[in-house]
Amino acid sequence: MTPSKPQSGAVNRLRPRRSCLAVPGSNPRFLEKAQGLPADQVFLDLEDACAPLAKPEARHTIVKFLNEGDWTGKTRVVRVNDWTTEWTYRDVVTVVEGAGPNLDCIMLPKVQDAQQIVALDLLLTQIEKTMGFEVGRIGIEAQIENAKGLVNVDEIAAASSRIETIIFGPADFMASINMKSLVVGEQPPGYPADAYHYILMRILMAARTHDLQAIDGPYLQIKNVDGYREVAGRAAALGFDGKWVLHPGQVKAANEVFSPSQEDYDHAELILDAYEYYTSEAGGKKGSAMLGDEMIDEASRKMALVISGKGRAAGMRRTSKFEAPEA
Repeated sequence: MTPSKPQSGAVNRLRPRRSCLAVPGSNPRFLEKAQGLPADQVFLDLEDACAPLAKPEARHTIVKFLNEGDWTGKTRVVRVNDWTTEWTYRDVVTVVEGAGPNLDCIMLPKVQDAQQIVALDLLLTQIEKTMGFEVGRIGIEAQIENAKGLVNVDEIAAASSRIETIIFGPADFMASINMKSLVVGEQPPGYPADAYHYILMRILMAARTHDLQAIDGPYLQIKNVDGYREVAGRAAALGFDGKWVLHPGQVKAANEVFSPSQEDYDHAELILDAYEYYTSEAGGKKGSAMLGDEMIDEASRKMALVISGKGRAAGMRRTSKFEAPEA
């Protein structure tokens, strides 16, 4: 069997995810508070943030909050347990049957091969058909947390049309490769370069090849906002779309780090306007032109689209406009 194709073209697989807030599914107080925080995405967690004995009840708590809470402006995600456990299928069935219309994505942790994504896709399809939900609307977020998952990340990224993001899970990954560090996200002692560069770039290449978003994982020192900014800045510089946040204090930092500066956003919009004008009949049908002291062409337009897209997704407003030269 092959994964289903979404019946509707209206699903936004590239929704904003600058800040992805983790919330324990077993904690009603945190679930209530999360609704008022300015995070782009909130994922209600049934995996590591829930003790084994709390998981069955947490499923129903999550259903209640998805259906009755106000998640306006947020992407609503539930992280289920991974397929090697006894909880996964019941997590998916309970949450999706109970709150499918109020759920945007299922996050699958510790993904090791494409078949684990295919299995989740098929289960979601069966539930949607049984419940009369739109088939294919609910997305999948795949979390890479060990060496096998990284080796297979290309096949994982291509496994289903539901996939929206590839996520780096640093803590389990560090353990899986025996990295010499106890501080998640920090560089291991004794290595003079960036120990995460290959991992992040490998995930980013797989994501971009399949038009997916790439999301960095958590930074566990929740009171060290400067440290968070530094680690988040590393991922943002490479081109990642966002990062997990574990504490309200990290939300603002994530939103700022993964948004363009006002100057860059304005400049990107000017490039797009200028390029559109100069390639038009009125602008002389030019393939390249000067914008101030800068030459712009098709490559400039593509680069500007990235920055403008991030700015628009962040709700930024431009503070300048392009003025066509007088004839």
